[in-house]
Amino acid sequence: MTDIWFFAALTLAMLGLGFAAARWRRPARPHSLEEWGVGGRAFGNWVTWFLLGGSMYTAYTFVAVPAATYGVGAIGFFAVPFAVITTPMMYLISTRAWSVSHVHGFVTSAEFARARFGSRGLAALIALTGIAATMPYIAVQLIALQAILKSAGVPGEWPLLVAVVAVSLCTFRSGLRAPALLSIAKDVLLVWLVLSMAMVVAWSGGWRVAFERADRRLAFDASPVSGLLLPDNGRLGYFTLIIGSALAIFAYPHAVTGILAAKDRATIKRNAAAMPLYCLALGFMALLGIFAIGQGVRPVGGDLNTVMPQLFDVTLPAWSAGIAYAAIGVAALIPAAVMSIAAANLFTRSIYREYLRRNASEAEEATVSRYTSLLMKFGAVACIVAFDQQLSIELQLIGGVVILQTLPAVVAGLWTSWFHRFALAGGLLGGLAVGMLMLYQVPQRAADGRIVKAHFGGSSWPVGALGSVYIGLIALAVNVAVVVVATMAFKAMRVPAGRDLTRPEDYLADGDSPSLQRLDILVDGLPRAKVGAHAKDGG
Repeated sequence: MTDIWFFAALTLAMLGLGFAAARWRRPARPHSLEEWGVGGRAFGNWVTWFLLGGSMYTAYTFVAVPAATYGVGAIGFFAVPFAVITTPMMYLISTRAWSVSHVHGFVTSAEFARARFGSRGLAALIALTGIAATMPYIAVQLIALQAILKSAGVPGEWPLLVAVVAVSLCTFRSGLRAPALLSIAKDVLLVWLVLSMAMVVAWSGGWRVAFERADRRLAFDASPVSGLLLPDNGRLGYFTLIIGSALAIFAYPHAVTGILAAKDRATIKRNAAAMPLYCLALGFMALLGIFAIGQGVRPVGGDLNTVMPQLFDVTLPAWSAGIAYAAIGVAALIPAAVMSIAAANLFTRSIYREYLRRNASEAEEATVSRYTSLLMKFGAVACIVAFDQQLSIELQLIGGVVILQTLPAVVAGLWTSWFHRFALAGGLLGGLAVGMLMLYQVPQRAADGRIVKAHFGGSSWPVGALGSVYIGLIALAVNVAVVVVATMAFKAMRVPAGRDLTRPEDYLADGDSPSLQRLDILVDGLPRAKVGAHAKDGG
């Protein structure tokens, strides 16, 4: 019972902090989407660091990754190299995305695609794709929270609903400032959790004992992919899953939102350089899945998502387990909040303002986003309640395949406007069709090879002796081929392309751009001197 009281008290304190975020450095324009949706583009090094870590290294990361290593061993470590290679990609991609968005006032990647390729239809398609991919991602964050509640012995769905209502009210009131402030407090708990478990591992015989025990169990596992080393036919699937996941992360709306909230390019660069520190924490948590095998941990009701909470319960004192529960629980609510804000921004800017209310005011935009964010969270809860949780996990894998299809427009578009708008739309739809068709044909198999479910049973496509390939990359290859061929065809037929509203210098602009009101004084203060491209020409 002590663990539940500590968990509840810390979670309530965190949510209170989220409500207080509305008054944290009170904004100049509190009722604008610029302020509510991207924090006034005002976050400096530390706030951006915690926000990006809180939204990209989610609770599901710290629950699902050790659950995977507990269940199958080496394959579960794919998230670690995937996280490592995102750092140089972030350095290259995010700075350009931040600059052009800062100059033009974009709060979503769909708006950028509209301006770059001159097509509001393409922007709407990207927005709908982003919303569809984000909904299951929110759901799996809440599944992680539910796993904590299940392990703590809290029955029913009502505690999850109460937590979602509370974080929804925080987000509705404070916007992106709520998860930003909560991320700082969450990381304090996360550091404590990592250090505590490191001591537990040392006191329990160290990693050698854990790996010996895990090796004995995995060696007798019926699954052909289980083991401390990758099977020969599992390497291609492992590699393609890493590459596909790394590419997908920059297309997800919540990652874009965290990046656009930074106050200048230097902030993005510093965070890209420092982000591998989170990879260390992720790698340690992945190893805890191996450690859990050695400790004889058994998941509740066969749900592997409960492995980590059960490990805390077995190895830590009750009060300490309660703190660990709170760290993971709050880490679930933060990305759920950021994701719902990002999806709401997509709807407001690319659907509502473009097709329903062309002359919507700033206050109206913010109001629409607030209510849309509520719908996103409660829609995710409805998915968890109405469907089997395993389906929600599979939907998240499908979400990765879905969001990858926006890459030609929202990432490649940062370097070139050569693609034709109709070709991009056709490629996106073609990639989605191929991806969904392939996912539909993948069965889910039990450890003994028996087919448990005929359709949507995984995200890897078998390729004979080579093993398998992540379906998202296959669909993306089809997408790119369609885009390139169709672009050449449209250009040959002289079909008018959309007008590019951006300029080359927009992609290098820094935080002192005169085209957008400075708001960073609200959080970190104005810079002492001009930096970046504008320092060269005197601003």
